[in-house]
Amino acid sequence: MMDDDILVDAQIPGLPLFHRGKVRDTYLLDEKSLLMVATDRVSAFDVVFSDPIPGKGKILTRLSRHWFGLVHHIVAHHGLDQSPYAILARYGCDEPWASRAMVVQKLQPIPIEAVVRGYLAGSGWNEYRVSGKLAGNALPSGLLESGALPTPLFTPATKAPAGAHDVNITSEQAGQLIGADLAKRIEGISLEIYHFAHDYSRRRGLILADTKFEFGLDAAGKLFLIDELLTPDSSRFWIEESWHPGMLAPSLDKQIIRNYVEQSGWNKQPPPPALPPDIIAQTSEAYASVAQRLLKQPE
Repeated sequence: MMDDDILVDAQIPGLPLFHRGKVRDTYLLDEKSLLMVATDRVSAFDVVFSDPIPGKGKILTRLSRHWFGLVHHIVAHHGLDQSPYAILARYGCDEPWASRAMVVQKLQPIPIEAVVRGYLAGSGWNEYRVSGKLAGNALPSGLLESGALPTPLFTPATKAPAGAHDVNITSEQAGQLIGADLAKRIEGISLEIYHFAHDYSRRRGLILADTKFEFGLDAAGKLFLIDELLTPDSSRFWIEESWHPGMLAPSLDKQIIRNYVEQSGWNKQPPPPALPPDIIAQTSEAYASVAQRLLKQPE
């Protein structure tokens, strides 16, 4: 369904559906390439909501393309130098779809989420309050909510199947899942990207509190970034001037929805509650604000 600036399901007659994720609908072009379309669906706590966020898919695609280009010196990405416009036109889809789409390599996804945290927030803050640790790493006492960690940490998570929740794991457990050498390589690359993106964001008035990356391998074993990169769906962004350690920092990301549904008393199991118009509007405005800041050149 598409209505002006809203796309909920990317239906492309004539192209076989390869995978329908929480946000992206991916179609098989040939044995080596895929067409990935970012819809306006939104998820929280691994559950997809029935209410879309207008324009979200366009923002995710534009930001991901931007970041993939910026960090190409660190690691390759799955994007191919092919325009989605001509491909979509062949199947009767108009131009607005192409601004949501990327042509990408068909790779073997690595079954962990590569999370990097630079600040104590969300589930990381909850874990620290209970155990004094974060992903198995002992931290100094007295750290504050929203405060910066002594150094950014790699805190991986499992990639749960549909209907299940991701689980935070240690670096050692990640090594057991995918191999110690590959896990160590992903950790190093993830931390390097985080440092680069944190500095880039800070120059534009944003704090990148945490983020997650996804990786895949080609047949030769080469490592690639896949899916999306450093968007408000996969990252926690704060406005620097509103950030104060010890206080819950206002977020310009999906945390707006998480905060609402947690306060609603929802048990985090399907079906999710309906999102009120003001929460949808706040989320849409937050995503647009992040994109505006990240895509501009600093003064």
